[in-house]
Amino acid sequence: MTSEPSNISHTVSEFILLGFSCRWEIQILLFSIFLVTYILTLFGNMAIMCAVRWDHRLHTPMYILLANFSFLEICYVNSDVPNMLANFLSQTKTISFARCLLQLYFFFSLGTTECLFLSIMAYDRFLAICRPLHYPTVMTIKFCSSLVIFCWVYGFLWFLIPVILVTQLPFCGLNVIDDFLCDLGPLLALASTCAPIPGTVLMCGTMSSLLIFATFFYIIGSYTLVLRAVIQVPSVAGRKKAFSTCSSHLAVVFLFYGSVMMTYVNPGTGQAESMQKFTTLFYSVLTPFFNPMIYSLRNKEMKDALKKVLRGS
Repeated sequence: MTSEPSNISHTVSEFILLGFSCRWEIQILLFSIFLVTYILTLFGNMAIMCAVRWDHRLHTPMYILLANFSFLEICYVNSDVPNMLANFLSQTKTISFARCLLQLYFFFSLGTTECLFLSIMAYDRFLAICRPLHYPTVMTIKFCSSLVIFCWVYGFLWFLIPVILVTQLPFCGLNVIDDFLCDLGPLLALASTCAPIPGTVLMCGTMSSLLIFATFFYIIGSYTLVLRAVIQVPSVAGRKKAFSTCSSHLAVVFLFYGSVMMTYVNPGTGQAESMQKFTTLFYSVLTPFFNPMIYSLRNKEMKDALKKVLRGS
């Protein structure tokens, strides 16, 4: 096995996040667009949390999971968007080494937690539609709470080792990252210019791929069984309601996983920087923005609860 150098000290104390290189006028325009998107994302996800909290009809496992998922999305956008907005107005666009690695850890841990949440939401729908008689006894509030805790704890443990490995990499002078956040691929690419790092690249790629594909295929398998059961529902109204709920979940799954797979299945391989930047932008900024609309517009109970929240009643 090829050993990686561990005696090269860090000579980089900060990184420069180029973000979106363009004229100042365009920078201000992009700042305005992303600021509005950020505010609407926070508002939309907080509205879902408030609707579930205040409407007792939504005190069920499916909506409890949805409220926690909305809270996760708020945490997710706060891990990268505020710094991105600040960089639009910054002349230096720098981030310290410690803050960069901290952002990497929280960004990946929250992304891992999102994969796990999407998986247990698929499990919830599988039980509700394919095992309706067992659902009330299996998916209790206590069990649902245990699943939520599992997602948060496991999500923050999964990428701990890869991030620790990244902190040990040799960054020997190059410190320019052509991205708007401290992402795994660009950091591995910078370190690889100083010394070979095959072990770290393999570890990061393996853990990313294992997480992404394991959860993705589990979700797809669950919804395949769900859709097969939905087709057999005799009631047209019941079939329509079940299909509407599942289709909104699947829309979120494909939006998130489609862009994530393009970025992290094989990090550090020199993917086109412009492509990586926009795929990262899609799942880290735009997907949390679309999620509240996807979940609320196709769900009558959620729409009714949101109307009450917006009216303040």
